[in-house]
Amino acid sequence: MGEPLSSEQLRDGLARMARALMGHAGELNALDAVMGDGDLGVTMRLGCQAVLDDLAGLAGADVATICTRTGMAFNRAAASTMGALIATAGMRAGREAKGADAIDLALLARMVAAAEAGMRERGKAQRGEKTLLDALIPAAEALERAAAEDAGFKAAALQALQAARAGRDATIAMRATIGRARWAGERTVGQPDAGASALVIALEALAPPR
Repeated sequence: MGEPLSSEQLRDGLARMARALMGHAGELNALDAVMGDGDLGVTMRLGCQAVLDDLAGLAGADVATICTRTGMAFNRAAASTMGALIATAGMRAGREAKGADAIDLALLARMVAAAEAGMRERGKAQRGEKTLLDALIPAAEALERAAAEDAGFKAAALQALQAARAGRDATIAMRATIGRARWAGERTVGQPDAGASALVIALEALAPPR
């Protein structure tokens, strides 16, 4: 399975995800404009910059602190539905990792599953309602399978990314039925969900080259 990920590697991974999301802000705004306020990219840019700023002061922090603090930093800078979901995800993942200074694949799978459950409960959404859960749930399931099979981090990351991409693509044919997007009705059919797309962007920043 390889060596566990250190807290410093976690900081680096979160920073890579944040920079990738900031770099795709325009694309995310455009996707969100069809179904929401058209400001998801703005939210990501503000929140991710706050994450980067917070990470700079978290050298030597443990896994739980990093997860919790960065999630809260995002929401403080970009208070919104997405901000609340990310804060919840960070707190749930941090709770799962309490006391850990490194992350093996089994712990990573539990952290992602805990984050997914927190976002699902906070957002009162389910799979199939055209939200980021349609990409996050398959990714979490892929990580759980990889951990059960004693796969390495590289294989697990690629499997999670592939599952998230398939989940995002499945949202293209869906009609949004929850949140502000439900008022857009049939206009939401024919393009991927913006939140699911954001998750894929974040995971692409982590996936190792083939």
